[in-house]
Amino acid sequence: MTATVSHPPTTEADDRFSSSSPRLSLAPAGSAPALLDGAWWPRSRDLVAELPALTAVLDPLWGRITRVTVNPTQWPVIPRKVPVAGHVLNVGWFRDEQDPHELLLLSYHVGRWNLLVVPPQTTPDSAAWLMASASDPRGISTASRLVEEATRLRTLHDADRAVEAVWDSEGGIAAQDGAARPWSPAMTAALPQQPMGR
Repeated sequence: MTATVSHPPTTEADDRFSSSSPRLSLAPAGSAPALLDGAWWPRSRDLVAELPALTAVLDPLWGRITRVTVNPTQWPVIPRKVPVAGHVLNVGWFRDEQDPHELLLLSYHVGRWNLLVVPPQTTPDSAAWLMASASDPRGISTASRLVEEATRLRTLHDADRAVEAVWDSEGGIAAQDGAARPWSPAMTAALPQQPMGR
């Protein structure tokens, strides 16, 4: 198996043009077993619409995917069967036994794989971080733990941006737009010297 990475789109137009290929990141072939085999970033919570493109990529890599399980807390409708290229995919669910942010894929001939499901509404930078983390062969975090960490990092990033916005609104950026003269060593040399203590 080779790693397949579909980078998150940066604009809405990019997303529209790449809507037929799944946004997927897989651990490198031959890597040590980890808790996750990669990540999948679906565009919606519609399994009938999303699973055919995913299995079209994974079937040649992993053998025919015959069954998928999900946690129903993340999927509003869980069909029992989904038609995919050349066969029908059986879909099941586990509420307590399966991580809410994980997709379990089974192949009768080869084995099973666990993919982190990046929530569809995730921002591109958070999704990129999640996909890279989930496909790291040294990864030891569960899908839910990675989603929690991405949320924490996003909150810190947003807080930093809010502080920067306040700083800018109070004149912090004025030096960059020409409204104030920038500080320079030459300006400090012109200041009168105060005599040292008497």
